[in-house]
Amino acid sequence: MTNHPHALDALAATDSAELKEILLDVCTSPAWADAVAAARPWKDRRALLAANAEAMAGLSVPDLHEAMAGHARIGAPKPGDAVSEREQAGVDGADEALLDELRRANAAYEAKFGHVFLICATGRTAATMLDALRERRPNDPATEAEIVRGELRKINDIRINRLLDDN
Repeated sequence: MTNHPHALDALAATDSAELKEILLDVCTSPAWADAVAAARPWKDRRALLAANAEAMAGLSVPDLHEAMAGHARIGAPKPGDAVSEREQAGVDGADEALLDELRRANAAYEAKFGHVFLICATGRTAATMLDALRERRPNDPATEAEIVRGELRKINDIRINRLLDDN
């Protein structure tokens, strides 16, 4: 992990309103963005990632739903959204039968839980995401909410690292 102290310092020094917008691009939960912003100044990258973990741990179920609202359905990246397309690159080239199965499994999951199936898709293939979806669908809502919380934290870590490394 490359250290970009200037990017971290610039982020920490950003005006509150602008920082909230930047953080909402990472995670669409306003409660999460407020909690991460309140933890500044971050001494280093690890401190910012720890603020992400702490903010995620403190989210209510409605806050988790707000965070999930910013994510595309697995197998259907948002067209023209580079982040969504990059994170779901594992579905590129998957055969149509597998994508159809993924769509059906997503629909069954969404009918049960009332939200999109959320997984840190980076580095996963369509088949491994389908396996995870099938494995998690029998969960009760409380168990699934905690798994989603962990997956969101991983996604946010990746997005935060990219934000720091790209600046």
